[in-house]
Amino acid sequence: MKSALEAAACAVNVGMLRAASLIVPACRRLEWRSEWRGELWQARSQAHGVFSWQQEREIAGFCLGAFNDALCLRRIDGHESTPRRRSLPLRFFSIDAAWQCLVFLVLLFGLSYGLSLVLPGVRAEQSFTEVPFRSGLVLIENANNEDSPPTISSGQYQLWRQSKQEFFDGFAFYRVTKERVNLGPMNTRWGIASTSSNFFALMGLPVRFRRTDASGDGDLPSVILSEDLWKREFGSDPHVAGGVVRVGMRNATIAGVARVEPWQLPGKVDAWLVEPDSQTATKGAGYVVAHLSSSGKSKMSEERIPITSYAPHRSPDDLLGIKLNSTAPGSWDVFLFAVLLAFLALPAVTSFSAGEDSVSLHSISWWRKLCRSGCLFAKVALLLPFVRFSALDVAYGFRWFNQNEALYIQLVVTFFACLFGLSWVLSDQQRRCPVCLRRVAHPARVGQFSRTFLAWSGTELMCMGGHTLLHVPSLPTSWFGEQRWMFLDQSWDFLFAGPVGTGIRE
Repeated sequence: MKSALEAAACAVNVGMLRAASLIVPACRRLEWRSEWRGELWQARSQAHGVFSWQQEREIAGFCLGAFNDALCLRRIDGHESTPRRRSLPLRFFSIDAAWQCLVFLVLLFGLSYGLSLVLPGVRAEQSFTEVPFRSGLVLIENANNEDSPPTISSGQYQLWRQSKQEFFDGFAFYRVTKERVNLGPMNTRWGIASTSSNFFALMGLPVRFRRTDASGDGDLPSVILSEDLWKREFGSDPHVAGGVVRVGMRNATIAGVARVEPWQLPGKVDAWLVEPDSQTATKGAGYVVAHLSSSGKSKMSEERIPITSYAPHRSPDDLLGIKLNSTAPGSWDVFLFAVLLAFLALPAVTSFSAGEDSVSLHSISWWRKLCRSGCLFAKVALLLPFVRFSALDVAYGFRWFNQNEALYIQLVVTFFACLFGLSWVLSDQQRRCPVCLRRVAHPARVGQFSRTFLAWSGTELMCMGGHTLLHVPSLPTSWFGEQRWMFLDQSWDFLFAGPVGTGIRE
């Protein structure tokens, strides 16, 4: 009976070893199975043919340990045989290789640019900045009023418009009032500017998102929304044109969206109500915008122009013309200014050193030097567009920011993103091998701080392609102030045998 139990236990142990051997890679399975069967024979030979349950439990535990050994051997063999295939998906953000770094920046740029195409506010900002502000515009007001209230009557505007002028070739009128607007279930109050029919043509302001396929109702006046109101009340909807809103006691059709910088014209305007000139004549006092003719531009070059108006059977009026210059910065101007500030502040954040070459007969070819410089410029060239579009996404992608707030947000985001992005680019370039452009790794502490002036003390990093060692001093001294590259000769090849050390040597 004992011999039968012993044979059965031995069969179970051998079966456990065979099951564990299936985990081992096929190239090492036969050798691994022979070693473990030899260990099993050694363990059973110590029983001297005497069956014991205690001893069988120990042998069974010994056989279970084969599974852990097989798993460990499979992990080690997987790392040694396919390090490149496993390192890319699992450690992609380590961007060890130069191409991984560039692909990472391309993905960031593509993501930010894709968001700019999806967000309506960013698309609107890019379309608004395409058309420049018209030059030669003058705001006419009463010279005796410092707070710039609406002082020009609609009748005086009609008189100027119908009479022949020497210095002006066009006039437009608008009057700002507070009107109650009905947006479905919601009632709100807007600053409505009742304008003459030629207001947007005289100002040279394009109306965006205008529907070209809609016939429209000729009996209803047109309402043109400001950009801030369009973002706040309509969620930057590009299909807002064609809708009907109730302004005061009458309905009006939304014609599109326009931008007039609030610091250019007086009065807080949320929307413009374009009316026929016959209805404009019945309105009260408002503001008049005029456009200088060619002779007027030559004689009126100051920012504030005194104007005297001679009306028939009336005393002359003292007026003041204020030039409306397009001094507001655009998104592109803000981006260039923030990038310039980031480049000026970069030396205070980081210091860049390509590294000194060690005293040796090794020299880098001009092609590899060109590749190293090209990698640096490529990273900067991909970083700047990413910063540009990501700042636009943050500043103009949310509807609760008005134009002024969006410009400040874009300035701050662009500055800090460019500053820390350039700092990362330079830090990444400092750690790339000048031969293969792979990031050096495995930092090791060398020397002691107390012996900095007697011997070298710092951090040593190694190129896994077997090309260089990077020495970074812990404390810069007169004889070792910057990081230093030491090129490895052929005697180091035994440390980089296998797939990892198959880098290109010069």
